[in-house]
Amino acid sequence: MPEKMDFKKTDKLFYMPGLKPSVVEVPEMVFIEVAGTGDPNTSAAYKNAMEILYGLSYGIKMSKMDGSQPEGYFEYVVPPLEGLWRMADGGTVDYSRKAEFEWISMIRQPSFVTGAVFEQAKEKLHRKKPELALSGARLTRRREGLCVQVMHRGPYDDEPATLQRLMQFMTENGFVPDYSDERRHHEIYLGDPRKTVLEKLRTVLRLPVRKI
Repeated sequence: MPEKMDFKKTDKLFYMPGLKPSVVEVPEMVFIEVAGTGDPNTSAAYKNAMEILYGLSYGIKMSKMDGSQPEGYFEYVVPPLEGLWRMADGGTVDYSRKAEFEWISMIRQPSFVTGAVFEQAKEKLHRKKPELALSGARLTRRREGLCVQVMHRGPYDDEPATLQRLMQFMTENGFVPDYSDERRHHEIYLGDPRKTVLEKLRTVLRLPVRKI
């Protein structure tokens, strides 16, 4: 049986950076996204976003079970959850003000996921869970471009120390932050805090930059 395609293995450069900061050029990728605001630990909107993202992503993956798989379908592992973050006032991420977060939560999709495939998945999920507000879900293509990134190990609340190292690396190598509506503080969650000891959690931290 052929091995399932796993982005974490085929695109290790983007999903498995080292513990030392590095520079990366991120190409265009396809995502299903849901945007919202508030503290992800307490926000009902964030909880709903998770249901929508995983419902749609696994619906597309399991479409083979009812014979509705799209053209070009292949076996794959659903990629990890990712998040783009900023503050409501437009500032950089401040972990002491989580209630003021603006976030875009997203899960990468294989290249065969087109607009038609996405709409079909929404229709199926609506029939299964009509209480979910799917109007906020969208299929997008993102090209992050030039970034710096590093692997953070440990609890999410310990990320500021790792980010400080990443910012120092940025400065020492002649880069400055390059934030915009599309280019934000980016995190990729490689572990499930419900199932993983916090000290062993792995999170990719990525920041958009430009050369001075």
